[in-house]
Amino acid sequence: MHMTTPGLAHDAYADDPTWRAIQTFLPSELRFGPGLMPTSSFWAWQGHQVHLDRFAQPDSPVTLVLLHGVGTNGRQLSLIVGGPLWRRGLESVAVDLPPYGQTRPARGVTVTYDDWVRLVCDVIAAERRRSGRPIMLFGLSAGGMLAYHVAAIDRQVAGIIGTTFLDQRVPLVRDATARNLFMSRVGGALAASLAGTPLGRLAMPMRLASKMHTLVNNPAVLRIMLRDRSSAGSWATLRFLHSYLSYQPAVEPEDFAVCPILLTQPGADRWTPADLSAPLLSRIRRVAVRTVQLAGAGHYPLEQPGLTQLADAIDAFVRAPGQ
Repeated sequence: MHMTTPGLAHDAYADDPTWRAIQTFLPSELRFGPGLMPTSSFWAWQGHQVHLDRFAQPDSPVTLVLLHGVGTNGRQLSLIVGGPLWRRGLESVAVDLPPYGQTRPARGVTVTYDDWVRLVCDVIAAERRRSGRPIMLFGLSAGGMLAYHVAAIDRQVAGIIGTTFLDQRVPLVRDATARNLFMSRVGGALAASLAGTPLGRLAMPMRLASKMHTLVNNPAVLRIMLRDRSSAGSWATLRFLHSYLSYQPAVEPEDFAVCPILLTQPGADRWTPADLSAPLLSRIRRVAVRTVQLAGAGHYPLEQPGLTQLADAIDAFVRAPGQ
């Protein structure tokens, strides 16, 4: 297999201390340094300068597009997914969705979840033109459902992998993932009523809207991530929150026939246990749906053997997605 050393130049995260602090809690072989570093670049999309973290592999059978949720960013996915998969000969590109990570949002634009869906659809179209390879999607947390929403529009994705699949239209899911019942029901209704008004631009910390305190099971790492405005310390507008909570997929689960789906469920996830993915996955009958448990792993997994099991599961799925 032809292995190409990842790039080191022009890293937009060079001055960002968060990922460097996080990686000290990872196994030494997963830490970035000379010989293991994604290539950092920007891609223009509707006035946004979208940051991409790429681990290039010219002989990779697919390109994996990595999608973060509302508490992480692309570099944090490169740490736990992109690097391990590169060692196995697989190419990945992690997207910083606006306003997360190093992406530079367009001035005066209030980003919605619908924008996230359209952006990822355009990213994977550009990736197909670039390499001609099949595209698979990996989503962490809310990124899992984002992967489903994108695949339902694109209709050509070869496979979806997610650590959870959260249909926020389901009251059980919304109640369980929100900070508390007040935020789920009263806060959700307030966001809905104000989203279409000028007050829809008002923003609040995601840690107040959600159970961000359960993002990672290591208290020291949690403190690091909560201080980071580009990941767990992010703020979201009422317009974004309403669009996220009410998004209607292009294809409902009963009719989804695009590609196989793999749930890589962290076994010690205190935010989104497996039963929160059931309202979506139990309705899917036309494609194969499999689940792999990641032993001892938190919502953002840092723990072994879960990290190795995650890479193993993705690698096996890429090689034989329908099995």
